[in-house]
Amino acid sequence: MVIHFSLSTIHYPLSVIHFSLVTSLPDVYTSEWQFCQISRRKVLQPKVHQGMLTADGFRFAIVVSRWNDFLTAKLTEGALDALERLGANEQSIEIFKVPGAFELPLTAQKVAASGRFSAVICIGTVIRGETSHFEHVAGEAAKGIAQVAMQTGVPVLFGVVTAETLEQAINRAGVKAGNKGFEAAMSAVELVNLYAVMDGGEKTSKEKVFPHVV
Repeated sequence: MVIHFSLSTIHYPLSVIHFSLVTSLPDVYTSEWQFCQISRRKVLQPKVHQGMLTADGFRFAIVVSRWNDFLTAKLTEGALDALERLGANEQSIEIFKVPGAFELPLTAQKVAASGRFSAVICIGTVIRGETSHFEHVAGEAAKGIAQVAMQTGVPVLFGVVTAETLEQAINRAGVKAGNKGFEAAMSAVELVNLYAVMDGGEKTSKEKVFPHVV
């Protein structure tokens, strides 16, 4: 004997249905009950924190490698373009040039530790050659830049292009695959705004953007 059954005809709490009926219902009715439960479930709406894209009121340092200058110059232009679009002015930006990508972390640390900047944007280009030099330079640069951010609490952005070929590097300096300098600067602005919100939105000292950095 087949019993035709519909949950719409039952006027019991779902908890009762669950314990007394679900285990004995055919699969088709169990699926219908599960669908009802999902449709009745509230969607979680947690508080979301995110940074605004405005550079007004913040100061930025760009640490840039001179190695492969014809590429890093394009990346720097991209970073400046992003900052300008988001409201930064010339007085709020300073550029520090170093010989190569390997020197980026230490310079970034000194700049971040000064407390004068809201964020540091590191820019460089490392292209694979015939030796293992690429792995050492690219790896140490990435690790060092991350350590600076962790040690100082200042956002330090990785705008270093690591490419297998010259063509790949050119494409990532504003040709086909975007401009990594532009992207790093956008991320820097978003992070400084996010951290300002996380810190309660308090205005920092004019003498030092991050007074806690000594």
